Order: sequence, then C-alpha cells, then structure tokens
Amino acid sequence: MDFGFTTAAYVVSAVLFILSLGGLSGQESAKRAVWYGIAGMALAVAATLVGPGSGLWVVSILLTIAGGLIGYQLATRVQMTQMPELVAAMHSLVGLAAVFVGLIAHIELDRVMAMDDSAKKALEGFAALLAKKDGVEIAILRVELFLGIFIGAVTFTGSVIAYGKLAGKVDSAATKLPGGHMLNASAAGISVLCLIWYFNTGELLPLALMTLAALFIGYHLIMGIGGADMPVVVSMLNSYSGWAAAAIGFSLGNDLLIVVGALVGSSGAILSYIMCKAMNRSFVSVILGGFGGPAGEQMAVEGEQIAIDADGVATALDEADSVIIIPGYGMAVAQAQQNVAELTKRLRAKGKEVRFAIHPVAGRLPGHMNVLLAEAKVPYDIVMEMDEINDDFPSTDVVIVIGSNDIVNPAAQDDPNSPIAGMPVLECWKAKQVFVSKRGQGTGYSGIENPLFFKENTRMFYGDAKASLDKLLSGM
Repeated sequence: MDFGFTTAAYVVSAVLFILSLGGLSGQESAKRAVWYGIAGMALAVAATLVGPGSGLWVVSILLTIAGGLIGYQLATRVQMTQMPELVAAMHSLVGLAAVFVGLIAHIELDRVMAMDDSAKKALEGFAALLAKKDGVEIAILRVELFLGIFIGAVTFTGSVIAYGKLAGKVDSAATKLPGGHMLNASAAGISVLCLIWYFNTGELLPLALMTLAALFIGYHLIMGIGGADMPVVVSMLNSYSGWAAAAIGFSLGNDLLIVVGALVGSSGAILSYIMCKAMNRSFVSVILGGFGGPAGEQMAVEGEQIAIDADGVATALDEADSVIIIPGYGMAVAQAQQNVAELTKRLRAKGKEVRFAIHPVAGRLPGHMNVLLAEAKVPYDIVMEMDEINDDFPSTDVVIVIGSNDIVNPAAQDDPNSPIAGMPVLECWKAKQVFVSKRGQGTGYSGIENPLFFKENTRMFYGDAKASLDKLLSGM
C-alpha cells in the first residue's frame, strides 16, 4: 500500500505546528495560532489512523473520541487559576506515554528478532520496519528506546510532583532526601550502566532498572525545587516531554513525532533559559534541583503593615496622573481581571495614564497574566514587560499591586540570604504611593516575607481582590 498521503499529511501538519508556535509569540496572533495547532493535530491523527501500522479501528476510534471528550471537558471546566497544574498533568501523560511506547517497542523488537526470515516477510507496519534493520540499526534503536523511556520517566514523576506543588497538595518548599544531589547522581550513574548493559544484551531487566532510576530522578529533582522557581519548572517539563516524544519518534520511525517533539523540546528549553535569565538563576542549577530554599539567615523585617480602605485608594487614584498596575496570581485566584479592566477603563476615561507591569514569571505559568488581561480585553499596548517599565516607577504617582508577592519583593536586591536574592523584580516601592491588594498578612507562594508591605509609602488594601475592587469601583 502507498503511504504517500500520510507522508504529505505529516509535512502539512508540521508546517501548521510551526505556524502555531510562531503565532503564539504575540497576543494578537495567538487565537489564529491555536487554530493552526488544532488543524495540524486533527490532520496528524487522521493520517496516522490510515497510515503504516493502521488497524484495530474500533479501539483506535473509541480511544480518539474518549480523549477528545476528556480534553473538551477539561478545557471547559478548568479555571485559569488551575491552568499551571493542568499543564503539568498533561506533561505527565506525555512522559508516561513515552515510557509505554518504548517498552512496547522493546517487546516487539524481541518478538521480531526471534522470528526466522520467512516469518519476517509476512510482517506489516512497525514490525516490518524492525525486520528490515541490520545489527547496527538495531543497536541505534536500542539507544533511542532507552533515551525515550528515560526522559519519559523523568518527565512523568517530575510532572506529577509539579502538579502536586502547584495544586497545593505537596509542600512548595524545596525538599530533598538525605544525600541530596548524590542520590540524583547515583541514579543517573545507574542509568548509564543500564544503558551499557542494555546496549550489549537487549534484555528487559536493565531497561526496567533504568525506568525505576529515572522515575526517582524525576521525583527528587522537582521536590528539590522551591515554589519561587515553579514557573521555570513548568516550561522545563514542557521541554522534557518534547524530547521524550522526539526520541520515541526516532524509535517508531515517525517523522512527524520527531519534528513536533523537537519543536516542543527546543522551544521549552529556550523559554526556560529566558525565564532563568529573567530571574537571575543558573539554568543548569535549576534543572538539577535545589533552588528555592534560603542560603542563610534572612534579614529581619521591621515596621508594620498599615491598612487602607477603598475610599482612601479611590482618593489617591483621583489625585494621581500616572498609575501602574501589577497583577499576580492573587488576581487569577479571585478572577478579578474583569474588575481590573473596568478600573483601567474608568481611569483612562479621566485622562490618567494607566499601564500594566508584567514580570516574566508572574503567576505560576509563563504568560499567565498576559492571558488573563487579554481575556478581559485590556489593550495590548498598555501591557508592558518588566524591562520596559522598571525605570518608570520613580515618576509614577500610584502603583496597585494585585495578588503579587515575590515579583515585587525588595529582598531580592537587599538580602543576599533571601531565596530570591539577585532575582530581577518590579521596583514598585520607588513610586510615590503603593497599594497592595492582598487577602491577609501571610507570605506568598514561596513562603518569603516581603519588606514592601512594611514600607512607609505602602498601604495594604486587604480582602479578596475581586471584592476589594468592587468596593473601589463603587466609590469612584
């Protein structure tokens, strides 16, 4: 049978995925980019169902429909505040799929190698592809299988722990077992020995031992990363899942899986690097785990938090000429983005300059705040990145911080023992007045006290962000 249609469909799908990835770099083109991705995936699934190795139609179609229904339910029910943990959960499924596919490919390889030449001629699909391989190609295939399973296993357990931390089901603090990095190094060493063993024997046992070691590495790596670095972890796991898919693509001889895996892996790695640079983190150190914990005794915070009511904030805004709003995860939790958009609209109608300051790791997912503001129809041209707006705080009359903590924490500059020491932050304390919308006096996600809340020009606007903004809007 000629599978030219499948090859052509894969090429078109790859182009659509590239267009989708490129379009996601801008808010204006993001919607179109999502549709490119949907079309590319639909075409890829259809081509795979009729391509090499097709069969088991009832099972394939039922599973495809079931997956689509589950995805639809998740997309319609999951709140934006739950998106980070949803992404982590999806990464875990990609990793688990890579492990299963790799193990099944190993079993199929053993089955084919046990056949005589006459039996091999009757094989079809992936088995026929295996039957045509010589000794060198089989050795290369074993390395590909090994790497796919290793990366997939690390991605699986790492993503499960990331999901637990993001969902609040696992302590967000950096935690390691006794032995720390030596345990990770030992597990990695065992994996290398298993690779040599498997490469020379092709037995299942070294593959199984490596899988256990990789599952431990994924668990221990992410447990050793603190809450302040979780946005980097999400993009890093995204990269891992891509490389796992690419490795399995090589094993299966699936060109589209290789291309898509490489796109996801490289883009995730680049994003992780950009975010680490924005946080003044070492990329290698973050991926090896261990950041997010204090380096020593932290500076004591002096002073008191002074509260203010909605009328006080309204008066200050009425007298201000320039306003900068800094959104954070608290805004997402309270679903206050529509109120923020309304506040922006009213202030601009009075002739005031209003802009938004977005830190690269605001929220718990790259681009989290940008998505929320776009959803609320906030104009794109007033949403500024940290580097674009940080120098403007000294000339700003009022800054409103909504549910942010670590990204506006002056301890990053003043306290060398802070877990976020050296991390670039939004220097909002340099403005004339700062109002912080916050539920209470607790610390943020990373558990770090924020001296900003105790400064003389800061007032705490306590309460749920949405309810607080409702009171503020009614008083304006």
